[in-house]
Amino acid sequence: MTRELLNTLFVLTENAVVKLEGEALAIHIEDEAKRTVPLHHLGSVMLFGTAHISGPALSRCAKDGRAVNFMDFAGRFQARVEGPESGNILLRLAQFAAYADPFRTASIARCVVAGKLRNQRQNLMRAARDTKKDEDKTYLQAATDAIARLVPMLPEQSDIESIRGIEGQAASLYFEVFDRMLTVPPSEFAFTVRTRRPPRDRVNALLSFLYALLTTDCTAACEGVGLDPQLGYLHVPRPGRPSLALDLMEEFRPVLAERLALTLINRRQLKVEHFDDFEGGAVLLNEVGRKIVLSAYQERKKEEIEHPFLKDKAPLGLLPHLQARLLARHLRGDLDHYPPFLSAP
Repeated sequence: MTRELLNTLFVLTENAVVKLEGEALAIHIEDEAKRTVPLHHLGSVMLFGTAHISGPALSRCAKDGRAVNFMDFAGRFQARVEGPESGNILLRLAQFAAYADPFRTASIARCVVAGKLRNQRQNLMRAARDTKKDEDKTYLQAATDAIARLVPMLPEQSDIESIRGIEGQAASLYFEVFDRMLTVPPSEFAFTVRTRRPPRDRVNALLSFLYALLTTDCTAACEGVGLDPQLGYLHVPRPGRPSLALDLMEEFRPVLAERLALTLINRRQLKVEHFDDFEGGAVLLNEVGRKIVLSAYQERKKEEIEHPFLKDKAPLGLLPHLQARLLARHLRGDLDHYPPFLSAP
C-alpha cells in the first residue's frame, strides 16, 4: 500500500522498494513498478517496516533536501536521512516562536481540545443510539449535551489554564458515563473513575496500555515531520515528557484508544483471565492480553477513513502523521489555524 498525502509519500507494503527513475520515484513490489510519483510533488518519504529505498533514490532525495524517514512495523520512528541543508531548524524555530506567543499557544490548544470534545461526543452519541437500556440512553445523552455546551465556550478562552479547565470538565463528564458504554457485567469489567499510576481496574489497565501505544505513534509522527515532540502547547513541557505528542494524541484518544477498548470488552475479545491483579491494588494486562490488544490495535490502524479536512482516504494509522504535518503547515504560516481530526458520526 502506498499513499501520497500532504506532499509525502507513505510506503507501507512489506519489502516494497523505492527506486529513482528519471525525475520520479517508482515503488516496486516483487520487481514490478506499481506506482510512479514525480519528485517535484514530494517533500518527504515515509518508509514503514521492511519497505526500503535504493541508494540512487536516497542520494537524490538528500540532494534535493527531501527527508526520508524510516519507521518500524508499529509506526515507531527509527531514523531520518536528510541532506546537508534541512528545513527542520526553521520549523522548530516556528514551533518555539508559537510557544512563546500566548495568543498562538491558546489558539492551537483550543483547536486540539475542540477536536477531542467533538470526538468524545461521537462516542457517546454512538453508544446512546446502540444501547437497549433507557436509563443508559438518558445518561449518555445528558453527557453528550453537557459536552456540547462546553464547545462554544472555547473561543472565549484566551489563556491556556481556562482551556485546560474546559478539557478537564469534558473529561469528567465523559468518564462519569463511560461504564454505560460497556455491555458486559460489572463483575467482569467495572469502571467508576479514571485511574492511571497504577490503573486500579481492568478497564483502566486497558485504557492505559492503549494510550501508551498511541503516545508512541504520536511521538513518531512529530519526529517524522521534524517537530520537537517535547514542546507542546496544551501540555506543560517537562523533562522527558513528549508534550507535543500528548497534545496530538488528545483528538485520537476517543477514536483510536477508547473506541477500541469498548470494542474489545463488549465483544469479549478480552476477558478477566487476560489481566493480573497485584499487591497494592494495581491491575495490568498480562502477556496474553497484551498480545490480543496489540494485534487489534494494528488491525484498527489499517482501517481506512476519509480525512474530513484533506477529503482523501487514509488508514487510521497514518492519521497522527497527517495531523503532525497539518500542525507543521500551521506553524509555518501556510494554514490560518490547526485543523484537528474530527471523526465521522
